[in-house]
Amino acid sequence: MLVLALAGCGGSSKSTSSQTTTDANGCRPVNAPAAKSRTEKKPTKPLAAGKTYDVAIATNCGSFTIRLAVRTAPATTTSFASLVRKRFFDGTVFHRIVPGFVIQGGDPTGSGQGGPGYSTVDKPAAGTKYTHGVVAMAKTQLEPPGTSGSQFFVVTAPDAQLPPDYAVLGKVVQGLGVVDKIGQLGDPASGGAGTPTETVEIEKATLRVH
Repeated sequence: MLVLALAGCGGSSKSTSSQTTTDANGCRPVNAPAAKSRTEKKPTKPLAAGKTYDVAIATNCGSFTIRLAVRTAPATTTSFASLVRKRFFDGTVFHRIVPGFVIQGGDPTGSGQGGPGYSTVDKPAAGTKYTHGVVAMAKTQLEPPGTSGSQFFVVTAPDAQLPPDYAVLGKVVQGLGVVDKIGQLGDPASGGAGTPTETVEIEKATLRVH
């Protein structure tokens, strides 16, 4: 997925969210959460116009906030907000971390192959750039431009140099330093596979409307 995602952090043990000590990378060590498969219903009611929708992502390495691009990607943002409300992302991991490129998560199986059981399409504009802090949705090479399920990536490069094929979910408006910290936790030797060097868990995703 995305930019072809890879495999995973699955496991059977629960995260040790009660730990308060941090490691050398500034993360609270956790065990990989259990892999799970989920199927959700595709939402049909769009997000209300004229409101701002933020999603706060709390991880064991800190928190960051995504402002959803409701106007330019209505189907994508409606789906993502619905999944957040259903706690779809809670207890999932960033299964792909490519230093200097992207961090990718949103797969409940942790394998890079999972999703919500449906897809949406918001084809991005021809001039779309995937720059530092932009959040977009992953897809396979065979899917049409703008297709998305639940997997998303956050760009950690100044410019990821990607074609305008990936639906733009929004942009990080708070906690970009946390994203960059997570972005260093990939094994450089794994190349584009982006094998994490430690577990980074999305402990809770929260939708805020204002």
